[in-house]
Amino acid sequence: MARMKGVEPREAGWFTRFVYWLVKREMSKLTGQPRLIEPIKIAAHHPRLLRALGQMEGGQAAAQSVPLSPLPPSKRLL
Repeated sequence: MARMKGVEPREAGWFTRFVYWLVKREMSKLTGQPRLIEPIKIAAHHPRLLRALGQMEGGQAAAQSVPLSPLPPSKRLL
């Protein structure tokens, strides 16, 4: 349980409600239940942070693979 209370949908602005709808839709695809997860409700206190989280998640979802290192295997540290 978080120390601070998240922004409820009835208290949120139009952008936050739209993000909540997107999160519920994605969670429904993954779990079969339309849920609104608590970290998103907490991040909604700061709209720019909420937008940045959405961009990060979208970028990770769109990534098909990790590019290979241009170095030969003998030169890589890990």
